[in-house]
Order: sequence, then structure tokens, then C-alpha cells
Amino acid sequence: MEQISAREARRIALAAQGFADRRPEAPGKRHVLKTIDRLGVLQIDSVNVVSRTHYLPLFSRLGAYPRPLLDEVAWGKKPALIEYWAHEASLLPAATHPLFRWRMDDAREGVGTWTGIARFLRTHPDFIDRVLDEIETRGPMPASELELGAKGAKGWWGWSEGKRALECLFWIGDLTAATRRGTFERVYGIADKVLPKAVRETPTPDREDAQRELIRIAARAQGVATERDLRDYFRMGVAETKARIGELVEMGDLAPVTVQGWANDAYLDPAARRPRKVAANALLSPFDNLIWFRERTERLFDARIRLEIYTPAHKRVHGYYVLPFLQGEALTARVDLKAERKKGVLVVQSAHAEPGANAETPSLLAAELKLMAGWLGLDQVQVAPKGDLAARLAAAVG
Repeated sequence: MEQISAREARRIALAAQGFADRRPEAPGKRHVLKTIDRLGVLQIDSVNVVSRTHYLPLFSRLGAYPRPLLDEVAWGKKPALIEYWAHEASLLPAATHPLFRWRMDDAREGVGTWTGIARFLRTHPDFIDRVLDEIETRGPMPASELELGAKGAKGWWGWSEGKRALECLFWIGDLTAATRRGTFERVYGIADKVLPKAVRETPTPDREDAQRELIRIAARAQGVATERDLRDYFRMGVAETKARIGELVEMGDLAPVTVQGWANDAYLDPAARRPRKVAANALLSPFDNLIWFRERTERLFDARIRLEIYTPAHKRVHGYYVLPFLQGEALTARVDLKAERKKGVLVVQSAHAEPGANAETPSLLAAELKLMAGWLGLDQVQVAPKGDLAARLAAAVG
């Protein structure tokens, strides 16, 4: 097998994620769709302390693109994206919908981790039919408008029976997200009415074919990856992932390689770019595709990234909503950010340097923070005096 250095693997991974490309001067809809297609998936999360996370990977790669463009392609009149449980709750190119129909079937049958969904469907058949009839009659609606079932049921995050039914039907593919409303509330619609005609009419591929294509997408998006990296991208099963990888190697669609310092063998996308240098500057959402699998992040960047949202405040090391800063080919800093929208301020609640930080880090990070503030419609950046990088960053922000 070919042996790849750790540095080359990092560059391959960064290029696969779009960080070896120069940002467009005027990013538009075409750039948004191309980036999403390259990544294969955008994770959705409701935390809005800076921006909801699905907007941030596009900003990291494109710069200050118009945020309404993502709303248009995701939830507009002619959406190019769909929602489904892919990595976590995710936005995906609409054309990939058929690739997840095997997962919808598994959820319906209660295979794997979806026993609770199948049990609810099996034990509430009449109620499920009533929910479907209600949406069929009234059209797409959020759970808050579905006046059926008990409210505040135990378990399932305190969801009502109606919300549980809607989510189960979403998992098995009978319902899909027609749009989002208000405070990012999902609006459920009948899939056969909401999904684009081209998607509805696409034949369902065999389970193995669909899984192979998902691994191809994961490989293209990561460049070089271990079996666990490929499996995590779309949260696939261990045995199925290993079997599909073996088949893709035999087909020549994946090339086995070893990476210096990696404990496990890896697989290279044969078409992956191998840049000699990557000169990106980008703030990364904690849910960004580049760093969402923490084990891979440690291998690539020798940086331990942890999400501390659910950690008690007095035990947090770096802060509540921390964005690592990608400088060139290294993660050189972390900033805990909060958008004070009423005040028009992007607040850096703490700033910490990483071992790879250098004399340019404060000024490059300051420029990226100012760009983000303007993109969010905020007037200025303020740096609180917390963290070993705070004083130098405050001076750079000026």
C-alpha cells in the first residue's frame, strides 16, 4: 500500500472539504449548491448563540455569502435540498433521498437502533392514520398545530403524542420537511406531495448499491479516511461499512493506504486532490464536517476538540460555543463566540491559542471575526479579557 505522510493526509482532507479553493469574490447560489454537493451533508442544530450551524460551513468556505440563499435552496418554492437523519439531523442534496430509503425501511421495521420508532408505529396504528389524514387534508403543518393526542407525554424529550407520531413518520419517509417556520420549527408534509417529482420517480436502489454510493460520497468529502471515518459520515453500521468498503476497493473506487502516525489503515479517494499547500483562514462551527468526528480531528490536527455546551459552566475549559480557527493547515486558536444581536456586537467571550499559533494568528483571526460580524449583520467585534490570546486579539481587533 502507498504510505502518505500526516501532513499530506491533512492537505488532502482540507482540499476535499473545499479549503484549498480561494473564496469567490461574490458567492452566489451556484457556489452554495456546489459546496453542499461537495460536502454531501450539512448538519442541522437548533443552537443559535452565533448562528444556526448549517449556515456556518458555507461561510467558512465561501466567506460572506447571502444567508437567504441557503433558506431558498433548502425550504423555498423549488428546494434543491431535503432534510433527513443522515449524519445527525441534516440537509442533503435532494438527489440523495433514494440512497436513504433502506434506512427508512429499517426504521419502519425496527432494525438496529430504531426499535422505539417501530414500536410506536405498531402500538398506535389508528392514531398514525389520523395524523396522516390530518396532514393530507389540511396540508403541511408543524407539530404545534397538530391538535391530536396527549400533550407532554413522558419520555422522548417530553414530546406530545402528535410530535412523536410526526417524527416517526419522518423517520420512515412517509413525511418530510416541507419547510421551516418561525423559530426554526419543522413543518411536516406528505413526502409524495412535497418531494420534487424527479426524486419521487427515481427507482429505489438496492441496499448495497445505496450504501456503496454513500461511502463514495463520504470518501470524496474526506479525501483520505479510516473505516471509522467513513462509517461516521453517514452513521452507518460496522459490518455493512466494512463489507461495502471491501467491495469498493475491489472495484477500484477506494485505494488502501497507510498514513504516518495513524493507528489504522486508511482509504484514499483515487480522485482526491493533493495540494502542496493550503492557505485557508476560517472559523469552524463545532458541527463542521471537517471536525465533527473528534477522533479524526485529533489525528489530522493533533487538537482535542470537545463540545462543552452541556458541560456545567464552571467546568468548561474553552467556553459554551467554541469555534476553532483554521489558519493555513493548522488549528491555531479557539474562540467562544456570542452574537449580541440587540447590541449589534459579536462578542468573543474567550480566546485561546493552540500550539500552532504564530505572530500572524491574532490579525488573521481578527479579520475573520470582523467578516463574520458583518455577515451576521452586527456592527462590531468585542473581545473579553479571558484566555491567553485575548489581549493580542483585542489589540488586533482594534
